[in-house]
Amino acid sequence: MLLKKLVPAAAFALAATFASSAVLAEKLSVAATPVPHAELLEFVKPALAKEGVELDIKVFTDYVQPNVQVADGQLDANFFQHKPYLDSFNSERKTNLVSVGLVHVEPFGAYSSKIKSVDELKDGAQVALPNDPSNGARALLLLQKQGLIKLKDPSNILATARDIAENPKNLRFRELEAATLPRVLPDVDMALINTNYALEAGLNPVNDALFIEGEDSPYANLVAANADRKDDAAIQKLVKALQTDEVRAFIQEEYKGSIVPAF
Repeated sequence: MLLKKLVPAAAFALAATFASSAVLAEKLSVAATPVPHAELLEFVKPALAKEGVELDIKVFTDYVQPNVQVADGQLDANFFQHKPYLDSFNSERKTNLVSVGLVHVEPFGAYSSKIKSVDELKDGAQVALPNDPSNGARALLLLQKQGLIKLKDPSNILATARDIAENPKNLRFRELEAATLPRVLPDVDMALINTNYALEAGLNPVNDALFIEGEDSPYANLVAANADRKDDAAIQKLVKALQTDEVRAFIQEEYKGSIVPAF
């Protein structure tokens, strides 16, 4: 009789344990571009599960919807952008997204399928740039650093082609959506491409770029969330998981200099 009473009691205790674990597991939805952001999130997913956070990774191939859906509350956070882009987006869309933590820098680079050295760039060459304000300016600043152009304000992080003061090679600029830039390489003389899109297209920034930013780049990629959610426990756990020695080692081994830790 005593055994019959103990078995249901033990079963109830076990069920209660599983129920408690289910309650403790919190789902966190995060938008990311495929490479390297989604890959880094997949890497930390097991560690977050041990912390009681079930990571739901939503992959996007553009730079707009990840912010729109976080701002609208459809997703909890995103991981794909740097602060100049975030600031520009907030200004244009009247959103209130904030950086929760820095993860890595993707050195921005110039690529070409027609020339092997920037010295081969001819007068009147066609150069493709990202068409969003922050990355377009980032491209111009990099061209200026190479001595190809000179801007009216050399430090303007929102410069456009209209802000070019000197263009000795008479370069012609095409402003295109960032994601399309690898595909137009055959049609232009040179393209300035974000590293995530370069990696997706099979380009290695270290080996294939004509020139890239240094490790001192101010464009560190970050985790972003709505201002009123930045202190949420699950989001803080995500940032902590992305800033570990294990992630640092993974970045260094997996990407071999094409991205570098920013923590």
